[in-house]
Amino acid sequence: IITCYDHDNIDLAVRPNKNSSKHNSIMASSQQQQAAPRGLPGFLRRTLRTSSAEQENALDNDYSPSSAPKSPVVPDSLVDNTAIQSGAEDDHDNADRVNTSRSKSDSHVDGRMKQTDASSLTLTSPGSAKRHLRAVAFPPLPYEQELGGSNNSDDGVDVDKQSQSLNVASANLISAPPKQPQTDTATTTQQPKSYKEIQYETILNSTIIPLRDLRKLAWNGIPPHHRSKIWKILLSYLPANTSRHQSTLTRKRNEYKDAIQQHYDIPDDTRTNSEQETLRQVLVDVPRTAPEVPLFHNDRIRRILSRLLYIWAMRHPASSYVQGINDLATPLIVVFISGYFPNKDVEEEVLSGEVMIDVTDAILEEIEADTYWCLTNLLAGIQDHYTSDQPGMQRMVMRLEELVNRIDADLAGHLRETGIEFLQFAFKWMNCLLLREFRLQRVLRLWDTYLSEGDGGFEDFHVYVCASFLVHYSAELQQMGFDDLFQFMQNMPTDDWTDREIEILLSSAFVLSTLFGGSEAHLNVVRN
Repeated sequence: IITCYDHDNIDLAVRPNKNSSKHNSIMASSQQQQAAPRGLPGFLRRTLRTSSAEQENALDNDYSPSSAPKSPVVPDSLVDNTAIQSGAEDDHDNADRVNTSRSKSDSHVDGRMKQTDASSLTLTSPGSAKRHLRAVAFPPLPYEQELGGSNNSDDGVDVDKQSQSLNVASANLISAPPKQPQTDTATTTQQPKSYKEIQYETILNSTIIPLRDLRKLAWNGIPPHHRSKIWKILLSYLPANTSRHQSTLTRKRNEYKDAIQQHYDIPDDTRTNSEQETLRQVLVDVPRTAPEVPLFHNDRIRRILSRLLYIWAMRHPASSYVQGINDLATPLIVVFISGYFPNKDVEEEVLSGEVMIDVTDAILEEIEADTYWCLTNLLAGIQDHYTSDQPGMQRMVMRLEELVNRIDADLAGHLRETGIEFLQFAFKWMNCLLLREFRLQRVLRLWDTYLSEGDGGFEDFHVYVCASFLVHYSAELQQMGFDDLFQFMQNMPTDDWTDREIEILLSSAFVLSTLFGGSEAHLNVVRN
């Protein structure tokens, strides 16, 4: 209020300079303004009028900003009837109003002023005089009384110290800004989202997910925290309508529970010989699955993997279980576990098996059901790879050989001369989809693109990836004999590969697919 209404008068009251050329005019204007502006509240007008005596004393004592008076006395006019009479124009009964005001809002201030010795309030600077005037004009709030103790002088508390604490607290309350709570900038600062991340969030938050846009975006890699949901969508496990996601998950997971009761949780003597043989083969292959990944050494993971593979074999008797299907389930398990723990590093915490401490039985049941249904949809597009005589597998190996003859005739000729058949090394590439040639972390990036390619990702596009992979080592292979070639093909040196090398491989495969895709005649090369 002082700042808004009479800031200049306050400056005059606390910083007059007798040597100033404006001293006489200031004093004249101060005397003319004995009647304070009527825009101010009544109690503040009375305070400003009665402070004129303090101004006179300060000027007579050569008061200046550089030398403050040693012992300014609290003006008696603050509690004198003269001040009350000077405010008669504002109030018909000023004495009663002053007494009422002092008894209510100003009693704790005026009481101290009467009881305080004049020499006890020593102002050490012009700012102190200003703060003193503010303290009088704006009595402290009730909770500030605790800073100065009780209002009564009979309780043994030093009244001088109470008054000084009261003045300081009032000045700080008016001038000091409120303290802001300290926060840890390391935890509150968030990294800005990339354009790619914003695109993913926009697509995934749509009511109807645009699958074409999602495939186009996922082709270049999916962020780990979005991979679980996007894989389920691209494998047609979740519908494009996001409002149906939860109901679909609930229904599918309940169906899988029924399948467990029907096919797995039954007495062994009720199984046929074929079923017992299938179960035995599954139980033999599961411990061999991904031996270099500690996660798949966990007994709980092996249990759910054995169960879902056996149930899949029972519900798909045309192909039943074939060695290699167990490998195809491993990327799905890793991704779906990571989906429940997006803040955990895939390679350091998930693949290492540390995450299993936090995986509850309920979560593991959901992961098992989701893996089963996604594996079922994945194998639906390449099921003839695992039927009798595996015609799909042989078809892919033949296409690979024809493609290498076209793009690297020297390498294809060298392999023929050394007696290496494509079927000897490429069959494993087609059967396990390169899962045994790359670390599992690299396979996740590879499958991002495969799933984005649609139905032909794990068959047609995979052939181009295998061709690019073989040609990548063309120079080294052409320098090797039969033994070295065979050993090299069985253990390709890819341990140091990163996602960058995988993306280069995918880019090369895309170029080949652009050149030869849909043009089977270009691959029909007559051998010499």
